[in-house]
Amino acid sequence: MASSPMTSSTQSPRPNLAFRQLRGQRSPGEFAAAVRRAAREIGERVSCDARYVGRVEAGEIRCPNYAYERVFLHMFPGRTLADLGFAPRAQVRGRAARPEPEAPSAPAVIRPRGTRRAATTNHPHTTIQLYESHPSGSDPRACDPYAIQTPEESDVQRRAFMTGSTATVVTASLAPIGLAPAARAEAPARPGHRAGEAEACAVEEAVRRIRLLDDRHGADGLYRRAAAPLRTAYALLDAGTTRQSVSDRLYAGAGELAISVGWLAHDSGRFDDARSYYAEALATARVADDPDLEAHAFCNTAFLARDAGRPREAVRAAQAAGRAARHRGSHRLLSLIALREAGGWAGLGDRAGCEQSLTRAHALFERGGSEADPEWMSFYGRAELEGLEAQCWSALGDWARAARHARHAAATATAQTPHFTRNIALYTAELADDLARAGRPDEAATAGLRVLDLLDEVQSSRIQSMLATTARVLLPHRGAHGVGGFLERHAALPRAV
Repeated sequence: MASSPMTSSTQSPRPNLAFRQLRGQRSPGEFAAAVRRAAREIGERVSCDARYVGRVEAGEIRCPNYAYERVFLHMFPGRTLADLGFAPRAQVRGRAARPEPEAPSAPAVIRPRGTRRAATTNHPHTTIQLYESHPSGSDPRACDPYAIQTPEESDVQRRAFMTGSTATVVTASLAPIGLAPAARAEAPARPGHRAGEAEACAVEEAVRRIRLLDDRHGADGLYRRAAAPLRTAYALLDAGTTRQSVSDRLYAGAGELAISVGWLAHDSGRFDDARSYYAEALATARVADDPDLEAHAFCNTAFLARDAGRPREAVRAAQAAGRAARHRGSHRLLSLIALREAGGWAGLGDRAGCEQSLTRAHALFERGGSEADPEWMSFYGRAELEGLEAQCWSALGDWARAARHARHAAATATAQTPHFTRNIALYTAELADDLARAGRPDEAATAGLRVLDLLDEVQSSRIQSMLATTARVLLPHRGAHGVGGFLERHAALPRAV
């Protein structure tokens, strides 16, 4: 649940002076970084920036969504939302849409500014307003990736995904920001129109929503539909922009979108497609002279090369990512890149090179997070560090050590980031495979059953492939405690067409 519009279309927002006072002497950017740090402390994920802080202080956001509410109350213990200057949630939710005054036309990809559509759930007392993308004005939720995350709608998205209706889940997630699949042909249909802030905001929102759905459900059901907003993003670039700042944002957004789609291809086993998307992102980074985007593209390329059986390429791509990332000053980013390099060395069977990279990764990680950490790295915490190290030891054949790290990864993820369902399933699948190869079939079967319990919610060819391998390793141990039950349940899984 996020903020709702003002009580009438003509009423001006009232500045939130209480919130402004709490910011104190910190700049909006510094305060936004503090909000992101507080979110990580409680396992939340928000993409707060100076623009969001400004909208809150201007009174455009009358009540934050649930994710931000938890973070703010964590930052200011003992205070209520009213103490922070927000209106009661009951006051801003549940109202029907009102007519809006006429507004100038917006691009075909974005609905006219000020228009809105109302959608009701089956809840008898709740009306959820679904807005198109408005970076300013009547919609105070533009660019907020958690704006439409009510319990009711989250459950609708989850059910849609579980039943395989990928068009429904992605349209539900991306249509409110103006990048629904149906819009892909409309963007270039307006000759002479140049992209502005609204379009840049919509592309950035698409990236965030794709990542959010992938964290929760895995890649398989998202991949095909996510390519549509990417085509729209590049069409917007071809059409030109109103200002250089908008051009920079569109290039960065299109590149990040290409990486996101590439990751969905990667995680669903389409390695050639993933390689193409990562190359597209890298080319975009080079054209825009964007080292941040270049580091991200090389980092993902290294991961893909390792999984595709090209470990030497993985090492070289990780080293290139490190060179591009040096300027940013993010220890966590350099730590992740060191892990990518470690995976390449492990694939080459170079234990010394792997251990050296792992040591560097741990040392950098322990320096902590900072404001320089890229937004896309929200997944990288202690659990991911342990999970990636487990994969390195597994590649080197040290199954017991791999299992130890995989167990830590799964336990940490479950405790700290329970909403990253896909990652919990991934770490647990890694644990099951390592235990099976370490000669502990009963523990492997128990872990495998936990993964099977998560597959109602997660669709990832990567995880399913790992489980299939574990099942083959466990076949000779069918008589061991729990193994027979795991094999039967695994055999009953529906096979991909």
